This record gives sequence, C-alpha cells and structure tokens, in this order.
Amino acid sequence: MDKDYFSLFNFGGLSAQYSVYENSKVVILPVPYEGTVSYQAGTREAPNAIINASRNLELFDLELRKEICKIGIHTLPEITILKDAERMIQRVCGIAKELLQDNKFIVMLGGEHSLTVGMVYALIEKYQNLSVLQFDAHTDLRDKYQGTKYNHACVMRRISELCPFTQIGIRSMSQEEASFLQAKNLEPIYANNFFLDHIEEVTSNLSQDVYITIDLDVLDPSIMPAVGSPEPGGLYWYSFLSLLRQVIEKKNVVSLDVVELCPISNNIAPDFLAAKLIYKLIGYIFYEELKGKKE
Repeated sequence: MDKDYFSLFNFGGLSAQYSVYENSKVVILPVPYEGTVSYQAGTREAPNAIINASRNLELFDLELRKEICKIGIHTLPEITILKDAERMIQRVCGIAKELLQDNKFIVMLGGEHSLTVGMVYALIEKYQNLSVLQFDAHTDLRDKYQGTKYNHACVMRRISELCPFTQIGIRSMSQEEASFLQAKNLEPIYANNFFLDHIEEVTSNLSQDVYITIDLDVLDPSIMPAVGSPEPGGLYWYSFLSLLRQVIEKKNVVSLDVVELCPISNNIAPDFLAAKLIYKLIGYIFYEELKGKKE
C-alpha cells in the first residue's frame, strides 16, 4: 500500500494541503470489487464514480458552516482485486489494520457489501466492544448464498458471529433470514415503521464504539436508483441525515463504509448523492475538531 500516493484525482479534488497522508485524519479506501453480484452488475465502477462526483462538491458545508476538507482527507489508489471473496475480505482486513495502526479514520468505498466483513475483522481487534449499525433494504443474513458464505447476501450473518448489530431501513428478506431473526429474538427497524423518534431505540442497542455500513439501497429508488437490487419504499435524504447525525453525536463512530452504488450511464445524480453523503458524514464525525480550526 503506497501511503505516499498523491493525485488531484482524489476525494474532493483536494490540494496537497488537505490531502497528503500524514496530515489527514480521514483515509478514503476505494475497493472496486463485485465478485458475488446476484442481480445487476456495476458496483466495481462505484469508487471511481463517487470520487469523480466528489470533485464537484462545494467544500463549504451549508449545514455545518465549515469546510469539512480541512480535517484532511487522503484518497488511496484502488486496491488490487482478487477473484475469491474470502481472500478479498482478508485483503481489506489487512489494509484496514495498517491504516488503524496509523490512527486513520477509514471510509471504505465499495464495491459490494461483502467487503464490510473485512473492515469489521480489522476493527474488532482495536475496538473489542464494537457494534455495527447497518442501513440497508435487505437483511443480508443468509448463511450461504450462491455457493459461498462470503456472498454480499451473507455479510450480516458473518458479522453476527463477530459482534452485535442493528438494522435500519429493511424491507426485504428471505424465509431463512426471517427464521434467523426470530430465533435470535432480533427485530430490525423496518422502513415502513421508520421515524426519527426511533433514535433512542437505535442508540440503546449499540455499544459506544460503532461501525456504520451504508448499503445505498436503503434509500428510496426515487433518489437512489443506481443500486444493484433496488427496493421500493426506502428512506429519504433529510430524515436519513438527521438520524445519522444524532447517532454520531451520541456514539463513537470509528469507521464507515458506503457500498453497492451501481452507476447509471448519463445519470450522475446518484453518484453525487453518495459523494455528498460521505462528505457530510465526515463533517458530522469531526465537527468538534473543525470548530477549532481557523477559517
């Protein structure tokens, strides 16, 4: 992993002042992997599309009244892709461990959702009381799918073997997954019952150290059509941001990922939404430090 890598083709299109590795609190980890896609392919194009869209963001955030980039955001080159899903997850884990040793806050850009397991493998070594907050249209709790336990449809089943988790935005599952949830006495927060007053329920089920994983199909297809497995009836921009900000204010978010964007030719809006979401989350997480920085 080349930590000295620098290019103007980085998240935010930032100059070296705000994007060299040594001075950056945040590291963007692009992983263009889609080895277990089961419906529409294209998530391998997502990291490049998100980074490209981010270069057109206004760096001053209107909500926070800050230039979030001043926290320092370094973008790594896309990592080498392996065909085998389990080996790919282990590769993500190894890179994440290196970044955590340097005390970097990692934002992983998928690629498909199976990659999240690699991040959690790395994080639980540093944060032994970790829990995972999953935003998703699907529970992803199958034990095995299409011949592998490391399919994107199995990501939360693997994570359930590692640490507690909370699911928000769910509106699709299999009978196997429904039976698993019942056996474990678990209940997702379904999209049709989602209200912002669920915040206490959400935070009470999480440990202090939280990893956030966002499958973009949690959002309604009217604002996020560019996903591999879209489901009607998803969450919307402002309520989604409000919930995220409240969670971040109450918990120690230690890392996050945004996965499953499947870029659509001639429609850049979903790419830009993903980029802006990531930028705002960085701002929420580092807001107290940003307040102390000179304008």
